[in-house]
Amino acid sequence: MLTFTPITLEHHALLRKYYAGCDYRLCEYSAGTKLMWSLYLRPSFAEEAGCLIVRNRIDGEWAFDYPVPGPDGDVDAALTAIESYCTDTETPLVISVVPEEKAPELLLRWPRLRMNNERNWKDYLYRAEDMAAFAGRKYSGQRNHINKFNKEHPGAEFIPLTVENADLLAAFWVDYQQEFQKQSPEAKRELALAQELFSHLDMGLFRAGGILWEGRLLAVALAEKCGETLVCHIEKALYSHAGVYPAMVQQFAAYYGGDCRWINREDDGRDRGLRTSKLQYLPVELGSKMRFEVGCELDALRHIPELTTERLTLSPFTDEDKAAYNTLCLDDDRNRWWGYDYRDDLKGELTENYFLDVTRQDFANRIAINFAVRLEGRCIGEVVLYNGDWRGSMEQGCRIAPEFAGHGYGTEAFAAVADWALYHLGLTRVVAKCYKENAASERMLSFCMRHTHDDETFRYFEKLV
Repeated sequence: MLTFTPITLEHHALLRKYYAGCDYRLCEYSAGTKLMWSLYLRPSFAEEAGCLIVRNRIDGEWAFDYPVPGPDGDVDAALTAIESYCTDTETPLVISVVPEEKAPELLLRWPRLRMNNERNWKDYLYRAEDMAAFAGRKYSGQRNHINKFNKEHPGAEFIPLTVENADLLAAFWVDYQQEFQKQSPEAKRELALAQELFSHLDMGLFRAGGILWEGRLLAVALAEKCGETLVCHIEKALYSHAGVYPAMVQQFAAYYGGDCRWINREDDGRDRGLRTSKLQYLPVELGSKMRFEVGCELDALRHIPELTTERLTLSPFTDEDKAAYNTLCLDDDRNRWWGYDYRDDLKGELTENYFLDVTRQDFANRIAINFAVRLEGRCIGEVVLYNGDWRGSMEQGCRIAPEFAGHGYGTEAFAAVADWALYHLGLTRVVAKCYKENAASERMLSFCMRHTHDDETFRYFEKLV
């Protein structure tokens, strides 16, 4: 199972190993965004199948980034690992900030999902050559502002910024705070985070620069190259110097954007002023960040149905089944073939209602459905569907009380639930397994399903629509 490690500054080299070649064009796929917004995103990472998998904790909910492959990365395998992790930990499967070009793969991968694509969080994407030149009639406004700035600030020049410019940067932040008009907590926090990111120019992650005039910085910017995209994390200017902002945008692009095709100036965060400003620079497109909330077939069920066979009834467990079900669940000799020991998950005291409560909670969370197998109304066993893979497949298990074994009740009940799962619930595949030494289970599964393969411990079976 995936193991996640919180992202800190010490992981900057690992992040760059993946993000340096990432072609997703979105600002979230950069080391700068993960580090700058770590207190908000709470990002943690795992490496699997040659891919970087990032998990974020936002407003109390988990959301995964789309996997970022390294040179030999397997995104499909990484997505499968995320699915398995969510199943094993009972975590909702949410893949967020999915690049638009990756959406068709996910739409085909998951049969049940909810998707949204909010305008407010789309990134502004520009052609690097357009920002560097401001050529053509459509950019005449920007050129006029720049010409005015150059006329009023003779000798102003663009300089790259490094750790050796710490004094210049410190003076700029003092000047900028004197002009800073936004008083909201969010704006003040963003400014503090920007200053923090500039303090890490020694890490080799960023491209930074500014407009210098008469020994003072009038504007600064900081960006990170990810694939063919220059992601601009920070752009700040002293607005008392008219025209300095477009001058900085142009010269930064000219100096640092030569090996890039795109410039990403990030989203506007619902800020009206930022939106107006970013639109004035004529983005080529808005980078979509799609959010996929993946469901399963059980989500559509309001209640557990009743199924009937020639001899049996399969229905939800009731309070009247408590004694019979507890006996079934506590039979260690019989249940060693079940492949699960309730003690592994038991928290606190084993109460009389524990096993019934677990089945009801599992169905309430739509992670499993347990059928009581009834003979003339009496509970003699159970069939359970569980361990869904988010792609239309679930695992099935069956156990019958020992005093009712050997009469084909397990086979009859198992086959009925498998057919219901495929033709009524809407699964495309039901799988099952048994220990190699369990001859009775092997006979039952061979009657109901097709044998697929073995490993050292189990024999595996499946049934398809």
